[in-house]
Amino acid sequence: MEDKKEKLPGTRIQWYPGHMAKTRKQIEQDLKLVDVVIELLDARIPKSSRNPEINKLINNKKKIILLNKADMADNETNKKWVEFFSKEAPTILTDSKTGRNIDKVSKKIEEIMADEISRQAARGRINKTIRVMIVGIPNVGKSSFINRIAKKNSLEVGNKPGVTKAKQWIRIGKNQELLDTPGVLWPKFESNEVALNLAFTGTIKDDIIERVEIAYELLKVLMRDYRKNILERYKISEEEMLEVENLSNSVYELMKLIGQKRGAIVSGKIIDDEKVARIIIEDFRSTKLGNITLEKP
Repeated sequence: MEDKKEKLPGTRIQWYPGHMAKTRKQIEQDLKLVDVVIELLDARIPKSSRNPEINKLINNKKKIILLNKADMADNETNKKWVEFFSKEAPTILTDSKTGRNIDKVSKKIEEIMADEISRQAARGRINKTIRVMIVGIPNVGKSSFINRIAKKNSLEVGNKPGVTKAKQWIRIGKNQELLDTPGVLWPKFESNEVALNLAFTGTIKDDIIERVEIAYELLKVLMRDYRKNILERYKISEEEMLEVENLSNSVYELMKLIGQKRGAIVSGKIIDDEKVARIIIEDFRSTKLGNITLEKP
């Protein structure tokens, strides 16, 4: 494997399936029906998992930001992101798999709609239904979140991005209804860093960017910010790590060392790059490398 450059080779990555353009138009129409918008982000990559067009679409609607998959992210960095986003809108750390803080969402909806409910009551409209829309890019955990908040398997949930099939209203509280919409992605990525972050977490399928390339770039970030996690997970000594770090192509040398530690060898001493790449990517996505946040506020 040749020495890598800082950026991905070739042309800028673009991914904008036609159905997502259609979804954007549908969201613009559906926004007229709702009182509150829930924006779901991936706590590991809050910036990269955010559609830059969402705020333009939402305009002046009341909004709640959820940093989902928080249990997979770095706890201290989670706190910093909550502080950062809270300047824009109420922000809650959630985890759809464990159910963490899901119960706080309906309460927060009631809280931010309290004045409006009081005004409606004064006009004689008692028990007004609060209608809510949830938005987020594919693979951010929307279906799992809805299953949790609705306390039933109301949507099909799967591992592939964009598995949600169709829009539907779901009762999530006594006077609250949630309108689900498929995830939206933007016409082009703002940077290769954003594209890579989405590749690391599996939002972009592994066949869009070469898997070895993904693992290489991920390992580069982990060496910088989560060095201790690498040492612990792959049983690498401090001496071995220092020796690798002093080499010209230290990232790939570390991949080779991980391959040796894990027996990812084709024949003789030749490392199986694909197998090592799978190990690194799967260890990150399954949190076997620990709770990791790839973006800092």
